[in-house]
Amino acid sequence: MEESTEAAATASGVAPGAGGAEAARAPGLMKVVVVLHAQHRVDRSAAEAGLAYAPPTALDSMRRAQEENSRRAVARALDVCRQKQASATAAVVEGDPKEAICEAVEEMRADLLVLGSRGLGMVKRALLGSVSDYLAHHACCPVLIVKPPNKAHHK
Repeated sequence: MEESTEAAATASGVAPGAGGAEAARAPGLMKVVVVLHAQHRVDRSAAEAGLAYAPPTALDSMRRAQEENSRRAVARALDVCRQKQASATAAVVEGDPKEAICEAVEEMRADLLVLGSRGLGMVKRALLGSVSDYLAHHACCPVLIVKPPNKAHHK
């Protein structure tokens, strides 16, 4: 990871996930769900948007928006965990999501990685790459991929 899990989590105002994973391994304690959110580095995102040069104020604005989006995503996931009475902590990592998640899972010594699939079609998946496919083949623990709900099935 380009930043450690704790540094990225602290910078985004989210509790680091590594402590939760270590606490879950202590004798007599139940397992803890670690909500992990991966985000691209802002300077890389600007380059991908076709900006040859982005003024520092624009990068700061992008960084603040990205941190707010991360906080909202993590908060929604933690709310679901609370509703289900699951003990949970959270972390935000920065970098290429495939590599950042893979490294975080290894650092946390996770027992299971559960992640969602965006439900991309075959062509989009081939062009954009699939984080879930990459992690299914490279993560150091078992991986459970949750498909998006089928809209026709839920009518």
